[in-house]
Amino acid sequence: MAEIKGRVHSFESFGTLDGPGIRFLVFMQGCPLRCIYCHNRDTWDTNRGKLYTPEEIIDELMKYKNYINFSGGGITVTGGEPTLQAEFVCEVFKQAKKLGVHTALDTSGFVSIEKVRGLLEYTDLVLLDIKHIDEEMHKRITGVENTKCREFALYVSSKGIPIWIRYVLLPGFTDDMEDLEKTAQFIKELKSVEKIEVLPYHSMGAYKWGKMGCEYELNGVREPDVKEVKKAQEILSRGLNKGK
Repeated sequence: MAEIKGRVHSFESFGTLDGPGIRFLVFMQGCPLRCIYCHNRDTWDTNRGKLYTPEEIIDELMKYKNYINFSGGGITVTGGEPTLQAEFVCEVFKQAKKLGVHTALDTSGFVSIEKVRGLLEYTDLVLLDIKHIDEEMHKRITGVENTKCREFALYVSSKGIPIWIRYVLLPGFTDDMEDLEKTAQFIKELKSVEKIEVLPYHSMGAYKWGKMGCEYELNGVREPDVKEVKKAQEILSRGLNKGK
């Protein structure tokens, strides 16, 4: 059997925003989405990045295991879209679990369920990026429809895997009150959601687009203010009220 390898964009050794505790972050290379606000534009191309074996990822992780253990942290695989390389990530998580390391998957959920069943067996937490509840707007923002994303979210919930929702608030695109209400209703269907984070849009990744010779569509689009973020957080958090 051929040795499995994965294309990795980069690592971050002391992440504190992508799951509990101190996290070792693995940014996978490649993404099927084309989000107009993407701040990791350089991760899209599936042919870029550096090839690693799962063992090499674990070797990197082990350099920080004392900090991870002390803080109740773990490993978070993000991207790009890590489910594009589900078999590889599954093997990484499998080895991490043998070491008692908490595993988190940061994903849009744009993947066929069959492809990730094995991976989710070794996933302790899913960081789910909900791009937009409306199919047409989802396609406008990401280039793809959201059917797979919804199916993925419902499947993860049915497996009882904890979910942290992430929602980027982009003025003029994802801030409509009615859409936010519909998103909260969908979140109510997910029984394992533990946390909802509203992430205000920022343009800090725009320079990457320019550096790659790509047009950044959102030039001139303002960042949401504190009140707008708070209101969106309030609406989406209604999804956590499941009548318990």
